[in-house]
Order: sequence, then C-alpha cells, then structure tokens
Amino acid sequence: MTGQHIFLIGPMGAGKSTIGREMAGALDRLFYDIDNEVIKSSGADIQWIFDVEGEEGFRERESRALRLAIEAPVGAVIATGGGIILRKENRVAMAGAGQVVYLSATKQQLYERTKRDKVRPLLQVEDRKAVIDKLFDERDPLYREVASLIFASGGTKAPKVAAELIRTLASD
Repeated sequence: MTGQHIFLIGPMGAGKSTIGREMAGALDRLFYDIDNEVIKSSGADIQWIFDVEGEEGFRERESRALRLAIEAPVGAVIATGGGIILRKENRVAMAGAGQVVYLSATKQQLYERTKRDKVRPLLQVEDRKAVIDKLFDERDPLYREVASLIFASGGTKAPKVAAELIRTLASD
C-alpha cells in the first residue's frame, strides 16, 4: 500500500470524497478530489463547465486533473468523479499508478444519498431514479473492469468504512 496511489471509483453517491478524505487523514496521505481539482484549475463550478463546454469539455478537464494528481510524488488517496472511467486512457492510467477501489452501493442507496442533490449536473432532471439506473447499468462493467478491489460502501458511517477499507487494502 505504501507509495502507490489509492483511487476511489464508483457512481455518484457511493461516498468516494467522504471516504477518501477519511482514508487520507488516517493514512497521513495527500487527498485529491478530482471534481474539486477541476473546479480549482478552471475557476468555475462543474455545472458552468457542463453548460458552456458540455460533458465532453468537462471530461477533458477531468482527465487533465487525473494526470496531474497521478504525478504527485508520494502515494495519495484520489477520489474520482463517477464518469472518469468512461475514457479508456483514464482507466489505464489509474490501473498503472496504484490500487483502484470500486466503492459499490446499490441503486437504492445511491438514489437515497443523492435525492436532494443540487450540484451534480447529470442529476438535475425530473426523473433522477431513471438517470441513476441508466448510469449504473452503463458504468458498472467499466468500474469492475478497472478495479483491483470491489468494496461495498453502503450501510455504515464513512469513518468506519474508511477504516475497514484500509484494513482490507493492508491485508492484500
């Protein structure tokens, strides 16, 4: 586990940012949240980027932020956006730079966790459940393809999930 990055992948609402922050603190590592890195580097929020540049513009910025995070000189915990796995180059880069953990949750858990969300552009629609179902079905195979570990993130508090994930990674 030392020296390598730990990438947290999974759908919106799986807990990547929250669990990642907890893990980084417990492991005394740098923490990168790719969505936040995109916001910092562009000076605009994700909704604005989607509105002005479209999803493709956002995905380009996201890939650039991932490459920069991977260049960190020491192993970091890197929370990714739910769609980062859509680009093969991102899947290859993560697999080559560390351990990739798929934080999995059920569709119902994802729906419950995101039902009041006002930030995620893809969820600002009438039928969120349909969007979550569609994204889950499209992306789950890609998460599984790149993951070195599939870890259930539902059902308990982030500090406990982070501690259990750290134990699991240490025993591998």
